[in-house]
Amino acid sequence: MASTSTSTLSRKLILKSSDGEKFEVDENVAMQSQTIKHMIEDLDDINSPIPVSIVTGTILSKVIEYCKKHATEDSDSDEQLKQWDKEYANNMDLNTLYYLLLAANYMEIKGLLELITQCVADMIKGKSPEEIRAHFNIKNDFTPQEEANIRNENPWAFEN
Repeated sequence: MASTSTSTLSRKLILKSSDGEKFEVDENVAMQSQTIKHMIEDLDDINSPIPVSIVTGTILSKVIEYCKKHATEDSDSDEQLKQWDKEYANNMDLNTLYYLLLAANYMEIKGLLELITQCVADMIKGKSPEEIRAHFNIKNDFTPQEEANIRNENPWAFEN
């Protein structure tokens, strides 16, 4: 699968998800992941699939979509790329965002990690703790007294 060419842009790599799905990608796409980059440096045979052990095929395909968009040197301006990023992140459900965040962190893809964390931050911006709990389906496990103590100790956190 890998080309014998020395050009890093033309080589193909195979990434293997935790559920066994394989994805052939250009090396410049895969190298956006610092984890993959380090794995490649340590591999004797880059023709073998590179395991992405904690990322499912469904999520890995979304990671690859992001990396392909950011690896291409096409005519997209910075504004067009920012718009694409915004639409990409906003079209994900919470469950997908969660697993994408874990994947970006594990794979060390800084731009994707920043995009997803900003998306989550935007979701909670200006919301009360109760609204955040409702949005993310989080159970309040504080007693009323514990919550009152936290509000008294950290009033800045509850200002709108």
